[in-house]
Amino acid sequence: MIKVAFLGLGVMGAPMARHLAAKGHQVTVYNRTAAKAEAWVASHGHCHALTPREAAEGAEFVMACVGNDDDLRSVCLGPDGAFAGMTEGETFVDHTTVSAKVTHELATTARAAGLAYVDAPVSGGQAGAESGQLSIMCGGDPGDYARAEPVMASYARICRLIGDSGAGQLAKMMNQICIAGLMQGFSEALAFGQKAGLDGEKVVEVISQGAAGSWQMANRHKTMLADTFDFGFAVDWMRKDLGICLATADEIGARLPVTALVDQFYKDVQLMGGGRNDTSSLIRRLK
Repeated sequence: MIKVAFLGLGVMGAPMARHLAAKGHQVTVYNRTAAKAEAWVASHGHCHALTPREAAEGAEFVMACVGNDDDLRSVCLGPDGAFAGMTEGETFVDHTTVSAKVTHELATTARAAGLAYVDAPVSGGQAGAESGQLSIMCGGDPGDYARAEPVMASYARICRLIGDSGAGQLAKMMNQICIAGLMQGFSEALAFGQKAGLDGEKVVEVISQGAAGSWQMANRHKTMLADTFDFGFAVDWMRKDLGICLATADEIGARLPVTALVDQFYKDVQLMGGGRNDTSSLIRRLK
C-alpha cells in the first residue's frame, strides 16, 4: 500500500483516483470544488483535503489531472500548493495535458526542492479512465519514471517513458494532432454516406475491418449517426489542446496545416453551441 494524493476529480481524475483506491493504495483527494471531493469520499472511502498542500503532506506520490497550465500552477505552487506539502524524494506526476513550457518550469522548481517530477499526459478519454485502460506517455528522469510506473499501472493499459522532461507532453500533442485529422476525415465519410443514402452501420461494419479502421470509427460511429454528443472529451478541451499544438509548432518550426484547419472547424462547433459536446461533434457542421 502506497500513500497517494490525487488532485483534480473531473471526468478523468475521479475514476483514476478510484482505481488507485481499488488497488489498495491509501488515497487523499483534492478538488477545487470541495463538494466533488466530499462526494468521491462518500462513494469510495479514504479522505479528502481542503488544499493541495494538505493532500500532499505525507504522500509518496502526488498525481494531478486538472484543466490547463494555470490550473496546474495553482495546485503546485504557493503556500497552499502541493510542492509546499511534499518532502525531498517524493514524486509529483502530472496527468494534465499542458504545454511543454509549463512542464519545464514546474519540473525545474520541483527538482530544486529535491522532488521528482514526471509529466504523464493520458489518452483514452473518459471511457479509458473509467475502465483503467489509459495510454500514458511520460517525460522525466528514468529512475523517477521507474518508481512512478507501478502506481500509474493502476489505470493504464500502456505506460511508456518517451524521453526527458516535457517529452510526454510533446507526445500527447502528436496524439491530438492525429485525432483531429482522423475525426474530420471520419466525419466527412459519415456525412457523405448519409447524403448518398447508404446505411452507415453496414458501411462501418465493413470498412472498420480494413485500412480505414480507427478507434474513432469503432467507438463513435453509432453516436455520430444518432447525432448524440453529450458525453466524452469536450470540444472546448480539444481546442485548448490544439492551441498548445499550434503554438508549439510555431516555436519549433513545424507545419500543421490540417490541424490548424480542424481547429477552426471546432471553433465553428463552439459557435453552434457545442463547446461541451464530444469531439465527434465535428460532423454537426457538415449537416
